[in-house]
Amino acid sequence: MKIGIGSDHAGFEYKEKIKAFLQGLGHEVQDFGTNSEEPVDYPKFIRPVAEAVAAGKCERGIVLGGSGNGEAIVANRVRGVRCALCWNLETARLGRQHNDANVISIGERMIPLDLALQIVQIWLDTPFAGGRHAQRIAEIDQP
Repeated sequence: MKIGIGSDHAGFEYKEKIKAFLQGLGHEVQDFGTNSEEPVDYPKFIRPVAEAVAAGKCERGIVLGGSGNGEAIVANRVRGVRCALCWNLETARLGRQHNDANVISIGERMIPLDLALQIVQIWLDTPFAGGRHAQRIAEIDQP
């Protein structure tokens, strides 16, 4: 799977660890930056991830920051993106199962790294349930 990833300075460390984790699983990862812990404005690195997912250039995306809130907001401004802010395994599972989340947002300052990696794994492994949720997803993208 081709997965886009991006972060601001506050999510940089986890971005690098998650990127290595994904590559170890055999995924192709497109890194949209940032490339250090030097302070940056997160929309510059998050929006390109979301746009790549919306355009079909990446099948999924992962965005990271200090809390993950701003990153989720930016990603969800892009039509066709359904970004779930994940802070535990259940939010990751339900984000995929019920909301068909094609992007997740994780806050590096909010959770330990081992949990962040577990969240990514659950999100990758969980299929969209469809059924009653499919109509709701269709309603999200209506103009």
